[in-house]
Amino acid sequence: MKRVLQIIAVIIAITVLGITANHLMMPDTHDQAATQMTKRAAAPKKASPTHINWRQPSENKPYPKWKQLKDPWVHVSVQQQRVFIMDGRKTVYTMYASTGVDNSTPRGTYHIQAERGKFFYNGESKEGAKDWVSFKDHGTYLFHTVPTDQYGHFNVKEADMLGRTAHSHGCVRLAVPDAKWFYDNVTYGTKVVIN
Repeated sequence: MKRVLQIIAVIIAITVLGITANHLMMPDTHDQAATQMTKRAAAPKKASPTHINWRQPSENKPYPKWKQLKDPWVHVSVQQQRVFIMDGRKTVYTMYASTGVDNSTPRGTYHIQAERGKFFYNGESKEGAKDWVSFKDHGTYLFHTVPTDQYGHFNVKEADMLGRTAHSHGCVRLAVPDAKWFYDNVTYGTKVVIN
């Protein structure tokens, strides 16, 4: 009888050790959930899944008819990286934008100047752009397309920053068709507010 009790004790001991070892090697579902939450919290946040196509208009609606606006003006939001085409207090169109890195886009109220053109290239910065319109210092601060090289080919890496982060030298970059519309429609003397 003593021998049977010893065998039962050994079996119980082995069973307890087996269960303990299994528990140590395989955390329970509560521990797994906590581990997953920690991993998710430590993982870097992914960029917004929405892709901004700088080759397309910013909105899926027609551009406003400039001549039909009663009180047109332009609002540039540096914080939001957007250009709002305004009619009085009403936003009639919103454009993706990239303003100047390190707050290099001047803040304040300006007016569209006479200088505008279809293409420029700056050898110093090694960047150009199409459909440019001056708003300050007569050709220094502009609205224009995403940047190009000297041959007019778009710099895709820079263009992909549009609407996501400030990345220009101080100008306001726009999607290709937005800049064309801006060039063709926004008239000399139009108020521009940048904040």
